[in-house]
Amino acid sequence: MARISGSWLSGPDSARPDGPGPDDYPGKLLGLPETGAGSLAPMSRRIVALFVDYFIAMGIAALIVHGAGSLNTVTYLVWFVVGMVTVMLFGFTPGQYFLGMRTIRIDAPVPVGFVRAIARQALLTFVVPALFTDGDRRGMHDRATGTALVRAR
Repeated sequence: MARISGSWLSGPDSARPDGPGPDDYPGKLLGLPETGAGSLAPMSRRIVALFVDYFIAMGIAALIVHGAGSLNTVTYLVWFVVGMVTVMLFGFTPGQYFLGMRTIRIDAPVPVGFVRAIARQALLTFVVPALFTDGDRRGMHDRATGTALVRAR
């Protein structure tokens, strides 16, 4: 007798009506376009933007420290503050801007805001969920805060 519920070994059930269809794409369930402005940003751009932000923070930290203190700690703090403030005020970090991306809320067409920006940056900092994505290619920090990183142009 076969089990009705199946097993995690059996994989996804293609007969389910709520499963992904052949014409689905990342972001479709969020109401985002498949390509172009407003579509979800690819992982490669996200990673490059993260490195750009880190190197900018390292440069600012080097100007602050002048060799008297821990460059790593100051870099980390600058990266955290710059990421939080710029996403809150503008909707993008400097790295995201240079690579043509922006952070949006998926539940309303309003700015990200202070609480979501600080929660997003804290999750990104301490948990590193950007490398773990859901079916829509959103990082876990974006999913937890109700945001998405999309192409701006």
